[in-house]
Amino acid sequence: MKTRDLAKIGIPAGRCAEAARQILQKAHAAKRSMATVSDDLGRVAATPAAFLDDAAYARLARLLVDHAVAERTFVPREVDAPYRIWGDNLESTAVQQLKNACKLPVAVSGALMPDAHVGYGLPIGGVLATSEAVIPYAVGVDIACRMKLTVLDLPVSAVMDDQTRLAGALERETRFGIGASFRSRRQHDVMDADWRVTSVTSGLKDRAWAQLGTSGSGNHFVEFGQLAVFDDAAGLPRGEYLALLSHSGSRGTGAQIAQHYSRLARELHPELPRELSNLAWLDLSTEAGQEYWAAMELMGRYAAANHALIHAYIARALGVDVLLDIENHHNFAWRERHRLPDGSEAEVIVHRKGATPAGAGVLGIIPGSMGTPGYVVRGKGAAASLNSAAHGAGRRMSRTKAKEMFTWDVARRFLRERGVTLLSAGLDELPMAYKDIDEVMAAQSDLVEPLARFEPRLVKMAPGGEPAED
Repeated sequence: MKTRDLAKIGIPAGRCAEAARQILQKAHAAKRSMATVSDDLGRVAATPAAFLDDAAYARLARLLVDHAVAERTFVPREVDAPYRIWGDNLESTAVQQLKNACKLPVAVSGALMPDAHVGYGLPIGGVLATSEAVIPYAVGVDIACRMKLTVLDLPVSAVMDDQTRLAGALERETRFGIGASFRSRRQHDVMDADWRVTSVTSGLKDRAWAQLGTSGSGNHFVEFGQLAVFDDAAGLPRGEYLALLSHSGSRGTGAQIAQHYSRLARELHPELPRELSNLAWLDLSTEAGQEYWAAMELMGRYAAANHALIHAYIARALGVDVLLDIENHHNFAWRERHRLPDGSEAEVIVHRKGATPAGAGVLGIIPGSMGTPGYVVRGKGAAASLNSAAHGAGRRMSRTKAKEMFTWDVARRFLRERGVTLLSAGLDELPMAYKDIDEVMAAQSDLVEPLARFEPRLVKMAPGGEPAED
């Protein structure tokens, strides 16, 4: 039966129609009467609650029940969920995106970080707490994008005196860009995890393995730099160290998962007005919500594995030990307990899209750009920010505008003045396209405490010309 035929008997397009077609295929293989099965499907569509325990039709019945709940007319909150904004002169469109998110009936509270700029649905730098619902576009397209810093047992002087060897390790042991892979696949126990948690992840396992240990395009990087530790709470005595810093996420696999479940969420919420359509959510009590959550958590493990391999292979290539490592996700959702603006406490789903976890005592990394510093920080556990902070400097202009405004001559001069050697990157990633990282840090002094400052010295990113994966 075609989609329009299924619609005539009350089965909507999308997952419901797919489930119905699977029933029809099994019935055909079993040589059952198609007319009888069609009649059964019509009865399930008319009263799905009556078939929730039926072995043959339970899954379709559950999907139909979920769809019926989602199709109810959109009723925004009488009063928007409370939110707070850090930083000045933020893009008005980014601010409006957070305000839109706080109109959702599932929204509990929100926050906007000082590095904020426009994204799909929730802005980059947006934090949103919801009640038993996950919003794929509030997590982001690059699920579990992540930072990792390792301090290496090499003198700081090596970043200049032994730069050829360090550059060689970066060139051999990293791969950047869409479709990037190693000739010989790398090994990590994440590939032994159960990738069958959803049909989507199951079909993407081979692609994920091919890209294991690689980095994306856009603002993703691997770089050596000089780390000045000024508070030994970072895990090392105060002093100067050579460190390796990386930024990337779950690659094409995460993007495919994001696209699939974002499309599904919009399909399940046709009642949402256009300005809220990219904020469509999945109820965590439904099969779709549970699937997305399982896929997201798997992508968290996969992104962490990518970084682990990058750092391990580079350290091995250089024959050095690792003295310390620090890492954190952004572009993720967590189930956490929070004190809310009205003074109550509740378990909520906290989406941090381009925002760093900053609970009390939690260590994190907030980078600048290829030519400006980043910071190792300790969270202060600010309730109003939902224990969050900025995830970087944040763009101050679009990629298109950056390529129109700047030239490589300007870029090379800027980097040369700051002692930075650039192996590869796109013109749209120049430091001038980003906000002042120290202004961003000053705007969130109540959210995090800097413990160390990282100065990039030898930087590798994806070459220009590729679509951004950040």
